[in-house]
Amino acid sequence: MTGASRGIGRAIAERLAASGAHVICVARGANADATTASITSSGGKAAAVSADVTDAGAVDALIKSAIETHGKLDILVSNAGITRDQLMLRMKRTDWDEVIATNLTAAFTLCQAALKPMIRQRSGRIIAIGSVVGQMGNAGQANYAASKAGLIGFCKALAKEVASRQVTVNVVAPGLVETDMTKAISEAAKTDWSAQIPLGRMGTPADIAAAVSFLASDEASYITGQVLAVNGGMYM
Repeated sequence: MTGASRGIGRAIAERLAASGAHVICVARGANADATTASITSSGGKAAAVSADVTDAGAVDALIKSAIETHGKLDILVSNAGITRDQLMLRMKRTDWDEVIATNLTAAFTLCQAALKPMIRQRSGRIIAIGSVVGQMGNAGQANYAASKAGLIGFCKALAKEVASRQVTVNVVAPGLVETDMTKAISEAAKTDWSAQIPLGRMGTPADIAAAVSFLASDEASYITGQVLAVNGGMYM
């Protein structure tokens, strides 16, 4: 899984490992080492891999290495994501390009590489981490909203392509979740957003990890092309 260094990504990696998966934790540099150490210290199986998901060559090498080491690839979680928030009139082209490259194009590259072994083995689970912003929009996040909305359309189309091979493709769309990314939001903004959540609280990384774990399980074998919204009712 990508983006495994912290927050939602780390919680997903730990949850999948606790369910018996051997998790390949992907992040830039040594950022996934702490996640891997946490998993192995708890008796789970994990390996840390350094890779830039915007580098197609690195992604191909990553998937090839996983197959050579483990013989198959059962689950792909595309979680790596960034924000470059700015009002549209002030947004730089680089702010747009970087977000699209990391949040959307990297998912395309990952899925294309992972599908080859999944189709051969006639099984697989692909789960992409979207966002409530991709469903409802948000001022100052045109680039992020576009990337996450695009991810939903991409996964729905892909789900139709590969269903006959028993590969499922779904999106988990978190709402406002307590992570390092949301720490940058002002308290006033958090209060305003929280007021829009019927369940009356922000989500936790564990909430998202539980949804991913379900979609990765045998219990979700008849679910594909869906967006599982984990947002406390913020968007219905």
